[in-house]
Amino acid sequence: MAALIVIFVGHSTIDSSFTNETQKTLALSQNTNNIDAKKALELVWSIPQIRKKAREIEKLSQGTIRVSIAVDSSPSAEQPYYVIKTLENHADNSTIPIYWLRVFHSGKIEALDIVNNQYIPVEKWHPDGR
Repeated sequence: MAALIVIFVGHSTIDSSFTNETQKTLALSQNTNNIDAKKALELVWSIPQIRKKAREIEKLSQGTIRVSIAVDSSPSAEQPYYVIKTLENHADNSTIPIYWLRVFHSGKIEALDIVNNQYIPVEKWHPDGR
């Protein structure tokens, strides 16, 4: 069921000045019921914590590790949301998962809190403990 539909690769040119615009876009997008895989990926990529982690990884690795997101699973009757995973892409073509998020058709986003092994609203999610 884990199907990669679309992958967005982060670039070291990600600019933190987009944070306010991103939050506006996220809020507007959450008012729609037309979330498809592409829109789910866009919403996850616009989350400031995701973009920050991408910048940190790329900077610390001196550009040898890139960050991407991918659809891990699509909505079904039992699971009414997309599961989006964030990945480190290494030069040897291996990948390491970083975060898992789920995006509902309403635009609501929840992130997996790996300490408590439960999904929480992205607004309350602080993956680096800050």
